[in-house]
This record gives sequence, C-alpha cells and structure tokens, in this order.
Amino acid sequence: MPVARLEKQHVFDFLRAEQVNALSEASQVAKFSAGEEVYRKGEKARDFYIVLKGEVALRLPGRGGVSILIDEVTEGGLFGTCVSLTIDCYMCGAQCTRESELLRIRADVLKNLLDDDPRMGYAIQSHISRVYFERYMETMKKLQAIVMNIPIEAER
Repeated sequence: MPVARLEKQHVFDFLRAEQVNALSEASQVAKFSAGEEVYRKGEKARDFYIVLKGEVALRLPGRGGVSILIDEVTEGGLFGTCVSLTIDCYMCGAQCTRESELLRIRADVLKNLLDDDPRMGYAIQSHISRVYFERYMETMKKLQAIVMNIPIEAER
C-alpha cells in the first residue's frame, strides 16, 4: 500500500523501483484524530512524515502552555526529523489540527538510501532542505513581526 503513496510524492521522483520498494517497507500510513499529537518536542526523532490528508501544526512550546506556531503543514507537506542531520530529537511538537493521514517513514532507512546513492540523495535532500529553509524563513518573519510590535519605553 505505501508504494503507491510514495510514488505520488514529488520528493521521491528520483527513486528507482528498488529504492521505492525498500522505502515502502520502512513506511506506514498513520491515522490521527484532530487534536492528536504526532510527537512532542524533545522526543527521540525516528521518523520523517508526509501529510497525505489533513493538517499538522508544528509548534514550539513555551511556558504556561503558550506555544509559537511554526507552520501548518498540509497535503504533500514534509515534516519530522531532518534525515541528513544527526539531530536525535524533534525540535518542535507536531499536532494534527484536523483528522489526518500521514505517511510515516523511518528516517534511518531513508538516510541509508540517500547515502548509498549520492546523486539521488543530493536531489532529494535539496528538495527537503528547500522546504525546511522556507519554513525557517517564514518563522523568522513571524518572530520579527512579534518583536517589532513590542512597545519600547522611551529612555528617561
């Protein structure tokens, strides 16, 4: 079942049939209810996700239950561990905002595929890096807007 879903994902356009099969064996479709957590900040990062249906909010938790919304990931969107880096825990939390279906891919298997085929690995990692960098830049814009709206008292 995951083979067909993998083949539909643009990020995996560069995979050969045997690579799709290997990744498919390390993947599963996971269903989540609205409000259900996919993972929490600080949990062991083992999986890479693609939203098949629904929406996932990525949040950076703060004090007193307050959190900063980093991104809302919708159909076709990527999130989870960054497979090219050796960061072993999730840097933010992920929670479904609607009933969702996610393709959960074991990051270690994907990383091995990327390492074994550098040309394909570069193409896929370039795509993933672009998505993550765009998310980073959008987050920086949000933080800048927050900081620019903080009232500053005049010096006396």
